[in-house]
Amino acid sequence: MHKSPWSSDADGQDSVLNPVADEAYRKRCAQHLYDRYPERIYTGMLPPMLYAIGVLEVLLDEDGHIQDMNWMREPAQAPEVPPLIEALVQAAAPFPAPQHLRHGEVMVSYTETWLWDASGQFQLHTLSEGQQ
Repeated sequence: MHKSPWSSDADGQDSVLNPVADEAYRKRCAQHLYDRYPERIYTGMLPPMLYAIGVLEVLLDEDGHIQDMNWMREPAQAPEVPPLIEALVQAAAPFPAPQHLRHGEVMVSYTETWLWDASGQFQLHTLSEGQQ
Protein backbone atom coordinates (compact mmCIF):
# COMPACT_ATOMS: atom_id res chain seq x y z
CA MET A 1 0.00 0.00 0.00
CA HIS A 2 1.28 3.44 -0.96
CA LYS A 3 2.23 5.59 2.03
CA SER A 4 1.15 9.15 1.33
CA PRO A 5 3.36 11.98 2.56
CA TRP A 6 0.15 13.68 3.65
CA SER A 7 -0.94 12.81 7.15
CA SER A 8 -4.49 11.61 7.69
CA ASP A 9 -4.97 13.91 10.67
CA ALA A 10 -2.52 16.77 10.20
CA ASP A 11 -4.57 19.19 12.25
CA GLY A 12 -5.73 16.65 14.82
CA GLN A 13 -9.27 16.73 13.48
CA ASP A 14 -11.13 14.08 11.59
CA SER A 15 -11.93 15.21 8.04
CA VAL A 16 -15.63 14.55 8.59
CA LEU A 17 -15.67 17.75 10.64
CA ASN A 18 -14.93 19.74 7.49
CA PRO A 19 -17.80 20.78 5.22
CA VAL A 20 -18.15 18.70 2.09
CA ALA A 21 -17.87 20.52 -1.23
CA ASP A 22 -21.16 21.04 -2.99
CA GLU A 23 -21.68 19.91 -6.59
CA ALA A 24 -20.92 23.32 -8.10
CA TYR A 25 -17.61 23.57 -6.23
CA ARG A 26 -16.67 19.98 -7.16
CA LYS A 27 -17.24 20.91 -10.81
CA ARG A 28 -15.07 24.02 -10.43
CA CYS A 29 -12.25 21.96 -8.90
CA ALA A 30 -12.55 19.24 -11.54
CA GLN A 31 -12.54 21.83 -14.34
CA HIS A 32 -9.48 23.43 -12.74
CA LEU A 33 -7.66 20.08 -13.03
CA TYR A 34 -8.88 19.59 -16.63
CA ASP A 35 -7.69 23.10 -17.56
CA ARG A 36 -4.30 22.44 -15.95
CA TYR A 37 -3.77 19.07 -17.71
CA PRO A 38 -5.59 19.09 -21.08
CA GLU A 39 -3.11 16.61 -22.57
CA ARG A 40 -3.79 14.12 -19.74
CA ILE A 41 -7.58 14.08 -20.15
CA TYR A 42 -9.02 10.98 -21.81
CA THR A 43 -11.47 12.28 -24.41
CA GLY A 44 -14.66 10.41 -25.20
CA MET A 45 -16.13 7.46 -23.41
CA LEU A 46 -13.75 5.48 -21.23
CA PRO A 47 -13.07 1.82 -22.08
CA PRO A 48 -15.06 -0.83 -20.19
CA MET A 49 -12.00 -1.89 -18.16
CA LEU A 50 -10.02 0.86 -16.47
CA TYR A 51 -6.44 0.47 -15.29
CA ALA A 52 -7.13 2.11 -11.92
CA ILE A 53 -9.90 3.82 -9.99
CA GLY A 54 -9.07 5.88 -6.93
CA VAL A 55 -11.02 8.15 -4.63
CA LEU A 56 -9.01 11.03 -3.18
CA GLU A 57 -10.19 13.55 -0.60
CA VAL A 58 -8.41 16.90 -0.76
CA LEU A 59 -8.81 19.34 2.12
CA LEU A 60 -8.61 22.92 0.90
CA ASP A 61 -8.39 26.11 2.95
CA GLU A 62 -10.37 29.29 2.32
CA ASP A 63 -7.86 30.32 -0.38
CA GLY A 64 -7.87 26.96 -2.21
CA HIS A 65 -4.50 25.81 -0.84
CA ILE A 66 -4.11 22.10 -0.05
CA GLN A 67 -4.01 21.32 3.66
CA ASP A 68 -4.21 17.54 3.45
CA MET A 69 -4.91 14.64 1.08
CA ASN A 70 -6.44 11.32 2.12
CA TRP A 71 -7.05 8.24 0.00
CA MET A 72 -10.57 6.97 0.56
CA ARG A 73 -10.09 4.22 -2.04
CA GLU A 74 -6.56 3.61 -3.21
CA PRO A 75 -6.00 1.56 -6.39
CA ALA A 76 -3.93 -1.23 -4.81
CA GLN A 77 -3.43 -3.09 -8.11
CA ALA A 78 -1.67 -0.02 -9.57
CA PRO A 79 0.68 1.23 -6.83
CA GLU A 80 2.38 3.71 -9.16
CA VAL A 81 -0.86 5.65 -9.77
CA PRO A 82 -1.54 7.26 -6.34
CA PRO A 83 1.77 9.17 -6.24
CA LEU A 84 1.15 10.36 -9.81
CA ILE A 85 -2.32 11.63 -8.89
CA GLU A 86 -0.99 13.31 -5.73
CA ALA A 87 1.70 15.06 -7.80
CA LEU A 88 -0.90 16.27 -10.32
CA VAL A 89 -3.14 17.61 -7.55
CA GLN A 90 -0.23 19.29 -5.75
CA ALA A 91 1.07 20.94 -8.94
CA ALA A 92 -2.43 22.24 -9.76
CA ALA A 93 -2.71 24.12 -6.45
CA PRO A 94 -4.07 26.52 -5.53
CA PHE A 95 -7.58 25.43 -6.41
CA PRO A 96 -10.49 27.86 -6.77
CA ALA A 97 -11.31 29.41 -3.42
CA PRO A 98 -14.45 27.90 -1.89
CA GLN A 99 -17.25 30.46 -1.65
CA HIS A 100 -19.54 28.58 0.71
CA LEU A 101 -17.52 28.35 3.92
CA ARG A 102 -19.46 29.57 6.94
CA HIS A 103 -17.98 31.63 9.74
CA GLY A 104 -15.49 29.53 11.67
CA GLU A 105 -15.00 26.91 8.94
CA VAL A 106 -11.44 26.90 7.72
CA MET A 107 -11.40 24.01 5.23
CA VAL A 108 -13.58 22.28 2.69
CA SER A 109 -13.38 18.62 1.66
CA TYR A 110 -13.22 18.06 -2.13
CA THR A 111 -13.53 14.35 -2.89
CA GLU A 112 -13.00 13.12 -6.44
CA THR A 113 -13.00 9.74 -8.15
CA TRP A 114 -10.09 9.40 -10.55
CA LEU A 115 -10.78 7.12 -13.54
CA TRP A 116 -7.32 6.15 -14.83
CA ASP A 117 -6.69 4.58 -18.23
CA ALA A 118 -3.65 2.37 -18.97
CA SER A 119 -2.40 5.15 -21.29
CA GLY A 120 -1.89 7.41 -18.26
CA GLN A 121 -4.79 9.61 -19.28
CA PHE A 122 -7.73 10.08 -16.94
CA GLN A 123 -11.18 11.47 -16.41
CA LEU A 124 -12.63 12.72 -13.17
CA HIS A 125 -15.99 11.24 -12.24
CA THR A 126 -17.46 14.73 -11.77
CA LEU A 127 -16.87 15.53 -15.47
CA SER A 128 -16.72 12.00 -16.90
CA GLU A 129 -18.07 11.30 -20.38
CA GLY A 130 -19.10 7.82 -19.27
CA GLN A 131 -17.82 4.36 -19.99
CA GLN A 132 -18.34 2.05 -23.00
